[in-house]
Amino acid sequence: MSTNAVLTGRPSIDRPWMKFYPEAVQQLRIPECTIQDYLKMNCPGMETVAIHYYGTAITWKAVFEQVNLTAKALTAIGFRCGDQIPVFLRSVPEFVFLLLAAEAIGASLLCRDNTLAENVEAVRKSGARVIIAHDFLTKVEEDAYINAGVERIVLLSPYRLADRTQMPEHIISYISSQYHEDSAEGTECLLWDDFIAAGEACAEEMVVPTDVDRPLFRAYTSGSTGPSKQVIHSAHSMIGIVHQMSFYGSSGDFRPSWLLTSLPPCLVAVVVSMILSPLSSNKKLILDPFCDVFDLDLEMMRYRPNCWPLIPMFIEILMHSSRIPEDYDMSHLLVAGAGCEAFNNGQIRRAQKFLKAHNCKAIFSSGYGQSEAGSNCTLPCFEYPMGNGNIGIPMPMTTLSVFKPGTQEELSYNQLGEICKTGPGNMLSYDNEEATSKTLQMHGDGQLWLHTGDIGYINEDGVVFVLTRGNSCRFGGGRLIDLVMENKVIDAGIKGIEDEFFVVAPDEAHEGYFLPYLYVVLKTGYEIEDIRQAVLAVLEPHEYPVDIIRLEKRPFFHFKTNRIELKRQLKG
Repeated sequence: MSTNAVLTGRPSIDRPWMKFYPEAVQQLRIPECTIQDYLKMNCPGMETVAIHYYGTAITWKAVFEQVNLTAKALTAIGFRCGDQIPVFLRSVPEFVFLLLAAEAIGASLLCRDNTLAENVEAVRKSGARVIIAHDFLTKVEEDAYINAGVERIVLLSPYRLADRTQMPEHIISYISSQYHEDSAEGTECLLWDDFIAAGEACAEEMVVPTDVDRPLFRAYTSGSTGPSKQVIHSAHSMIGIVHQMSFYGSSGDFRPSWLLTSLPPCLVAVVVSMILSPLSSNKKLILDPFCDVFDLDLEMMRYRPNCWPLIPMFIEILMHSSRIPEDYDMSHLLVAGAGCEAFNNGQIRRAQKFLKAHNCKAIFSSGYGQSEAGSNCTLPCFEYPMGNGNIGIPMPMTTLSVFKPGTQEELSYNQLGEICKTGPGNMLSYDNEEATSKTLQMHGDGQLWLHTGDIGYINEDGVVFVLTRGNSCRFGGGRLIDLVMENKVIDAGIKGIEDEFFVVAPDEAHEGYFLPYLYVVLKTGYEIEDIRQAVLAVLEPHEYPVDIIRLEKRPFFHFKTNRIELKRQLKG
């Protein structure tokens, strides 16, 4: 598709993607209000079920009542405006209550899901004297937090709001597996119901001025593409994304359901795009946090959701499931796509084939976003075929453009450079001033731009293509672009290759340069030597892999391809 509009050659000025949006969407404006007020504005009715949690239907009235009780409890236990509240919970209803309660008292939630040492260090830096965790916290973990200055630990049972009689055995079994003999206990521990009761008995009212730009949610990047960093968001920045997604996955014929399985709320995308977005757009949010990731197939068939974030690991598990009948009908899915990381053409084709075989009418698409960007930056553009790095068009109030890496020089259409973003949703900052100044930069146009570190281009219609991360060159000449190399191999149709991906690792012998390694999943009966020459035949000499390494299956970490561990192994 092309446009008849006269283009200046600068995507940030032309914004050619806007032609794909209807006029009503083009007129969107981000409201400046609290998240709680935003949810109330979009609430379909106080008696309507907002959240379904293991057989329990939680109405909007109950949500707001629990938020008020939780805010009082936070005040009673000593939290004040500006404090950080460390929360180590799965995606349970109480997390939603805590987020809105923290907003009410002017505090911020601090979430992290890395190693114990990293989690403890985050708590230490926060200065918090109280943390909130599940009651399967171990004694070792308890002691580590106490040594970091924590005085009280509020413990929450996964069963608190669940109807245990409605929970399937595989969910109960997973929850049971989380408990250990050395569970946290002692005078430092306070059960959630006692925490709430303390709030009910507290006469103190916490009245703070409304500030939608105050820190509200602090989460750490997963560390799958580099050192983990704390990303700070406000009510305003989160609503900036949620409001632009308000029509995603909607239906005029019925109220859709939105399933959230396994993914923890320590990820910005989970809180913004997978919890707040469905809650604010009249969808029933089904929280299923205690589903073992390898039981996703069972939960999909049990709930038959209309919307379900199929991140890379999830779709792989479904495609390899032996429990999904050949005639299982997936037409219940209104949308189907994967964000989190780039999909090569082979992954996309396999996913599309799988969905079509199960009567799913949705087109499998890829999305793009970052924690720093508030989650989503783009929405699917079905006028262009998926593949070759196509991750859709910028959301209606978002501006993406491409800049010469390391500069503020904007490039034109179809020129490869660093993807940058301005508009609603960008983080307030990291917790590190130097890192913030490198990532958030005020440009000559007077706009604050987020420099993502991702490399790609934008075509004349505004469709964004993301191909790799960073500017990786090989000693002796030649640029290494992961997705381009992967697509060359998979599009060649080499017999024996079921799945493949590249890992571009630092060249230890030549500082500042990189080397490519190809990882392959082979079909039964094939060996590396059967594919080697065919692989080299489709690559440029500088793209030749240093080694081709066989894997039984694609490895994952934080639900993404585990390139960081593979890089460690190469270095070792």
